Amino acid sequence: MESISRISSMLETARDLTLEAAQSVGAARSLNPRPSRDLPFLQVKKLLDSRNDREILEGLRKVISMMYRSKPCLPYFSSVVKNVASPNIEIKKLVYIYLLHYAESEPDLALLSINTIQKSLSVQSPQVRAMALRVMSGIRVPVISQIVSLAIKKGCRDMSPYVRKAAALAIPKCYRLDPNTLPQLLDYLTVLLGDKQYYVVGSAVTAFLEVCPERVDLIHKHYRSIVRKLVDMDEWGQLATLRLMSLYARRCFPKRTRKVRKSQAKGFYDDEASEDEGSAEEEVDILDPDLELFLRACNSLLHSRNSAVIVAVARCFLDLGTPDYIDSAIGPLVALLRSPQDIQQVALYNIVAVCMARPERFVRYPNHFLVHTTDTFDIARLKFEVWTLIYSHCEPHIRDMILSELEHFTKALDPDIVQESVRAIGRCAQTDSKASARCLRLLLRQVSSQDGNLAAESLTVIRHLIQQDPAAHTKTVIRLAKNLDITPNPEARATIIWLVGEFAGVDSENNIAPDVLRILTKGFASESEPAKLQIVLLAAKVYLHYLNRTRELDPSPPSQPSLSADEAGWTSSTDPTDSTSPNQNPPSPQPPDPDHPIPKLWSHILLLARYDTSYDLRDRTRTYRALLSNPASTQLASLLLLAPKPVPHAPSPSEYRKGLPLGSASLVLGAKIGGGMELPEWVKEGEEPDPRLRDEVGGGAGKEGDGGVGAGERPAGEALDAALREERGKDKGKGKERVVEKSLEDWLGEEEEEEESEEGSEEETEEESEYEEVTESEDEGEEVGERRGLVDR
Repeated sequence: MESISRISSMLETARDLTLEAAQSVGAARSLNPRPSRDLPFLQVKKLLDSRNDREILEGLRKVISMMYRSKPCLPYFSSVVKNVASPNIEIKKLVYIYLLHYAESEPDLALLSINTIQKSLSVQSPQVRAMALRVMSGIRVPVISQIVSLAIKKGCRDMSPYVRKAAALAIPKCYRLDPNTLPQLLDYLTVLLGDKQYYVVGSAVTAFLEVCPERVDLIHKHYRSIVRKLVDMDEWGQLATLRLMSLYARRCFPKRTRKVRKSQAKGFYDDEASEDEGSAEEEVDILDPDLELFLRACNSLLHSRNSAVIVAVARCFLDLGTPDYIDSAIGPLVALLRSPQDIQQVALYNIVAVCMARPERFVRYPNHFLVHTTDTFDIARLKFEVWTLIYSHCEPHIRDMILSELEHFTKALDPDIVQESVRAIGRCAQTDSKASARCLRLLLRQVSSQDGNLAAESLTVIRHLIQQDPAAHTKTVIRLAKNLDITPNPEARATIIWLVGEFAGVDSENNIAPDVLRILTKGFASESEPAKLQIVLLAAKVYLHYLNRTRELDPSPPSQPSLSADEAGWTSSTDPTDSTSPNQNPPSPQPPDPDHPIPKLWSHILLLARYDTSYDLRDRTRTYRALLSNPASTQLASLLLLAPKPVPHAPSPSEYRKGLPLGSASLVLGAKIGGGMELPEWVKEGEEPDPRLRDEVGGGAGKEGDGGVGAGERPAGEALDAALREERGKDKGKGKERVVEKSLEDWLGEEEEEEESEEGSEEETEEESEYEEVTESEDEGEEVGERRGLVDR
């Protein structure tokens, strides 16, 4: 019989193995890209109502598959939910997934499964308990908010940290379900924040930030324990804790500074006094010991494999730490450039933000910002920006390398990269005046380029460099004017004409502006609109300089050039600026010099612009003519046309991103967006909470340990003293005799005295025994002597 039972069990095992193999083959076939055929409704319902776990599991898989393909699965609700009491964990998981998805659609039927889920909170498996708590908090039915709160309370006291973590993650869901449960949830959060397991604390911090981020008073007594557990948390817990501690530090630690003397280099000999000794002072930040404890704990996170953690640590150092802490985060930030391109781009935005604060510390990493052929335009643009920020702090050979790289990319095929490289060269010239000459030579080579975009952008940057020192670039303007014949780009031609107009009054004897105007007038009709606008402006400036020089040489005002009847009637006679108005007394006219070409050029330009098709050009020409209509009064025209222009300064493209937090979407998008928690200002001196509030509570409620030392880290002597005090309190409550408080040393001293007394008593007993033996022997000797004396008698 035993052999038959063995054979039948082996056959049953073989049958199960065959069925599992068939299921695995079926699962492999399901990976085929061909769409699977859905079973009929009755057949799926039959599988769900079966008593065989394997068939129920197959039916649930079919339902979940249809659910994620957005097919209607609500008719299966009753058949699925009744399997919630199944002891099979796989079946429970699938039922819970279905229940979370459709609980809002059928709240009444979902409530029928609450009792079964509550029973699962008491099973032996911690995985099942955590899953039940997660599902119960995920059912978005407001009626069960108190039941969920009780389940969370039970989960907070659970022996398994896995269940306590699930309870911490369920707190925000319960708060969203019913905000009136906040007082109870705060009590649960206080318990979970003091948990000994780091992954429970990380989830509790995440829940705290979502439920009550402003209640920093709950953090005081757990501050140091949370900081010590920061290194062991998972990445999500670390990110939440870094964000929480940044808020806590700004609200609880005032910013203190102290003036110290700068360390200056001494002479060759020790007795040589340094120059200006004692006069140079600087302010340094003084960190609170608890804040420094947090910053030191963050240092180890710079070795994290998660890029978000590294960026979050850099943000903490930038917002809370000293420059030394910021410098320690630069290397790990640069190391993120080895990541994929999407991470590289986000990391570069954060690197540029840090580089604007500490550019001199990036000088060691110029080779890490070399642009590769596979880099996208955004990555290349950000790398160019880092180069321009560190350019003035680099050594000469590094500067040569940066300029060579930028010059190389001016010949790239991508016009956007060409434009950015030219702008980067201009910013390098602005930051270092010594390199402006070389940068100008590099840009002048690009003026004659066949690429119109390159020539236009180069001329824009050249214009900015010339405006910084106009007197030193007269020959440069002449060179640019010679390139007008070979420059087809409209923007480039307009830039050159504007520069010639700006230098029209620098040197009256060697001025090329009238000749350039004469040449441009010939082809005025074929010019583009931007170039025409600049030609009219050039003509106005040349004519205005002519009027000013004539008035300086001859006190009597020169007359306006004679105009034709049509041209004279182009402007309205009621124009208040017109000198021919009957209300004004015009000065005595002087006949113009018929041999001078400048008034003739001005009249010809006015005539050409009058018949142009551009409204903007005609209106602007009419404005210039009104300003220069009275040759005796050119003050207003000089103020508008010849006023000194401010020196242009091209800031870093990320200058407008200053103030945006590191690691945020606002920094990447370049605009402040809602949803994030803004960092508050530093708390004022004297308004910070008492530092003693951060002293940790050890052992249990009411047991005070040494500040900064956890309950598990107390010395044994202090633990014994605390136990003695507790025992003394119990005896006092019962009316017993008062116990004298003793320390560990007293206990050890009493034990030594007891040992010595025991040794002394042993010695005394030995001496007594010896003495008794001696006396006994003496008595025996006396008795023997007496007997002998009697015998002798």
